[in-house]
Amino acid sequence: MSHSIQSTIPRRRTALRVASATAACALMLGAAAARADEDAAAAPAPAGITVSGLVEAGITAADHGADRGPNYGHLFTDRTDQLVLNQAVGTIAKDAGSGDDFGWGFKLQGMYGTDARYTHFLGELDRTIGERTQLDIVEANVTFHVPDVAGGSLDLKVGQYASPLGAETIVASSNPLYSHSYIFNFGLPFKHTGALATLHLSGGIDLYGGVDSGVNTSLGKDGDNNDAWSGIFGFGYANADSTVTLVALTHVGPENASTKAPLGLKNANDEARWINDAVLTVKASDALTLITELNYVRDDLVKAEAFGAAQYATWKYSDAVSLTLRTELFRDVQGFYVSAYQGNQDYVLAEAGQPTRAPVLSAGQGATYMALTAGVTWKPAATLGWDALPDGLALRPEVRYDRSLGDARPFAGDQGQTTFGLDVLIPFGG
Repeated sequence: MSHSIQSTIPRRRTALRVASATAACALMLGAAAARADEDAAAAPAPAGITVSGLVEAGITAADHGADRGPNYGHLFTDRTDQLVLNQAVGTIAKDAGSGDDFGWGFKLQGMYGTDARYTHFLGELDRTIGERTQLDIVEANVTFHVPDVAGGSLDLKVGQYASPLGAETIVASSNPLYSHSYIFNFGLPFKHTGALATLHLSGGIDLYGGVDSGVNTSLGKDGDNNDAWSGIFGFGYANADSTVTLVALTHVGPENASTKAPLGLKNANDEARWINDAVLTVKASDALTLITELNYVRDDLVKAEAFGAAQYATWKYSDAVSLTLRTELFRDVQGFYVSAYQGNQDYVLAEAGQPTRAPVLSAGQGATYMALTAGVTWKPAATLGWDALPDGLALRPEVRYDRSLGDARPFAGDQGQTTFGLDVLIPFGG
């Protein structure tokens, strides 16, 4: 349903007031984080072990008339005109090393925030909290570094870990923009339970191989939506000075819920979903970084495929300011992958093959989506020179335009949608 521009003005004013308050709170919280870092320095962690954290809060305004969302195509920034705690992440880790000696390490990472609605492992905290802000285990794994293997070295990760596929990550500080791409939201796994090996060979070549329980799954009846295993394979390349890197990976295995769930599918254990992703990163200069991502997904059981391409360009103007542009096309051929979830637990319920508490929104047909996003990262500490602010404190405003290039009108009844987002990142520890 279309609407007039005038109808959005009060909503935008409200969003701007909240955004201004967010920025002011960010400076105060940043100062508090800096003081917390000083306190942590007085009582350091054991040698080799790091303790760190990140808080991300933000708000998204939209030009559609849907009250409080959802912002179709966004997933993690799907709520309109609501200040949210996207994620408060805590990490305890030990690096396994990369030299000529055997080493071991571990990583424990937890998260509390609205992002957890979509990043849960099935069977782990996924239905513990019914509210919008939830708890999640992001990673819990042990790592090993083994030198002198096939003329190189081997890194092994066992447990639960973030997926190595894709240009974007769950933890916000690794991403150049507040909102996520269609590829990240709908074309990739978020996490795995299993084992992943990376063999580092000469000439900058890496080989990947792993086995896991599937996409966003753990183990057991409640943790895995079917009874089949999945796997990862692929390769990576980096030139001598790492100004050019390429990672091309495939995750393959059955991913649909089986008939042990009310809405499960017959033969779910036998038909695979192929998730293919390649990321090329080129550091063109000290100031300019270009990232190209290509993605193709095919599910053999439901006969659905999707493919997409995203191009990022990040220009570092100074230590305080950088600009990122992202352009993307994503084709959901049968309309199977791109959806919006209205209930706080509906995403994990759908993954598990359970009825959702509210209707899942979709285009209702195959659709091609275009998204154009421009964002700025500003680090106040580098600009203002205030020692009370942590160096990593960042404010990231962005504007994004989504459009369906066909007949589909999934954006609150329209073919297009414009959103304005602002988040703040407050790191501590490390």
